[in-house]
Amino acid sequence: MHSPDHADVLFLGGRVWTGLDQHAPVDSVAVRDGRISAMGLATDLAWTQGPGTRVVPLAGRWLLPAFQDAHVHPLLAGLGLTRCWLSDSPADPDAYLGLVAAYAAAYPERPWILGEGWSMSAFPGGLAPAALLDVVVGDRPACIESRDGHSAWVNSAALALAGITRETPDPVGGRIERDADGAPMGTLQERAIDLVARLIPPATAEEHEAALLRGQAELHRLGIGTWQDAHVDPARQAAYMAVAGRGELTGRAAVALLWDVERGPEQVDDLVARRAAVDEVDPARLRAPSVKLFQDGVMESATAALLEPYLGATALDAGPDGRGESIHDPEVLRTMCTRLDAEHFAVHAHAIGDRAVREVLDALTAARRANGPRDARHQVAHLQLVDPEDLPRFRALGVIANCQPYWAFEDGYLRDLTRPALGDARVDRMYPFGSLARMGATLAFGSDWSVTTPDPLRIIGVAMRRLDPDEPGGEPLGPLAERLSLDAALRAATRGAALANGFDDRTGTIETGRAADLVLLDGDPVPEPGRTAGTGVLMTMVEGRAVWESPELDA
Repeated sequence: MHSPDHADVLFLGGRVWTGLDQHAPVDSVAVRDGRISAMGLATDLAWTQGPGTRVVPLAGRWLLPAFQDAHVHPLLAGLGLTRCWLSDSPADPDAYLGLVAAYAAAYPERPWILGEGWSMSAFPGGLAPAALLDVVVGDRPACIESRDGHSAWVNSAALALAGITRETPDPVGGRIERDADGAPMGTLQERAIDLVARLIPPATAEEHEAALLRGQAELHRLGIGTWQDAHVDPARQAAYMAVAGRGELTGRAAVALLWDVERGPEQVDDLVARRAAVDEVDPARLRAPSVKLFQDGVMESATAALLEPYLGATALDAGPDGRGESIHDPEVLRTMCTRLDAEHFAVHAHAIGDRAVREVLDALTAARRANGPRDARHQVAHLQLVDPEDLPRFRALGVIANCQPYWAFEDGYLRDLTRPALGDARVDRMYPFGSLARMGATLAFGSDWSVTTPDPLRIIGVAMRRLDPDEPGGEPLGPLAERLSLDAALRAATRGAALANGFDDRTGTIETGRAADLVLLDGDPVPEPGRTAGTGVLMTMVEGRAVWESPELDA
């Protein structure tokens, strides 16, 4: 007979990282009815083991709070996996064209060839030409987004269908890349993507739901139990609500409702209504605490907003003063943030350049002055370049630094596109995660998958080393002081992300009485460089249920 005191699962005798500031010695954790029922030394937890208890030995293993991702796009990634997926390909045009050709041949009935994941560093100047794409798919329109989602590679059929010619003006907030004669050459930047995207048949509700389930499964496989989907429009919101309503949301999701750039602050009332609809489904699993807005683009296309101009030829594409253009006028941004804060939304702002970061911090300062201080959980995501004067403002304002550490190493993007556009001095102070941590900011890790890997172990490794995990012999990016310790990185991937996601009331640490959201690793969270991607996780548990188990767990 299973006593009420006996554990359902007992993790026994190993390394337990709780995420707590202080605690008594722990090498074992008992789980009962979805909660952590006891924790301590193995000798003290013998009473929790009964005939029905599953005992999981921890010898040589690590048990941690389940990882959380504070900025990810699992639904969009799941949808991308059903299309022409270039994200896992080498950054090489021939490799891309081979994959596009194979995809087009495999799906002759599809009216569009859609895909994502090409690297701007694969093409001179980051510009992908339609002429190359025409060779492998000339009979149907093709639109393939770059891995960061801020550029699109289209073929001539797509340009023709959209009516994009040399006479077509650049849309507000976007740019049509052109050849020397002024004709569109096949790369669309930012809002110019909409000229083609608006013609693409939207995904169905069933496709959205299937994509979410596929993305969720991948996150669980990598040890992630909770995430914040940072790009949720009404159709994606409907998919989350449907999946959660059927009990198929096996993790916990915070959805960041997408701010519609075509509308103004009057949309806040609609966002409030959308949040209320989400909250009615299953608040233990699905919440809508934040609103996602963009304040700039990315460095590689000169659409990030900088305090000082871009260098060389890049400055010619970077707006009238060569510094990139803010998406929202700073005064309008202050109004937006003040309205959202008044409704107790967390602002989740995309800000890559130092001017965009400052404009967001200024807007959040205005909101705080207007509405008074509170535990707002506002967050600025990406933080590629932050002016040193703005670093202490994160702690002062209680703004979460939503970091994507996997970008903090010297890859082709940074070496071939960013460094020439910004210069060594600015590049070498990019991603100031160590400085933010020392100044008392709360750090929360996000992957931005499918832009880059969602694997928390690889992300933690880069945060600690600032080296390409597949080429560990290189030079680290920036000063050593920007590296994080293992403890700081683990906190950002668990406790800090739980704060950003709004599930810190039950997750993010291992404590008696809290939800049993746990991850079991086969060893050290950061083994030697070169670890194969996607390995190391033996079990992911959410509320006492194993949502992922490796075949190697009981081997």
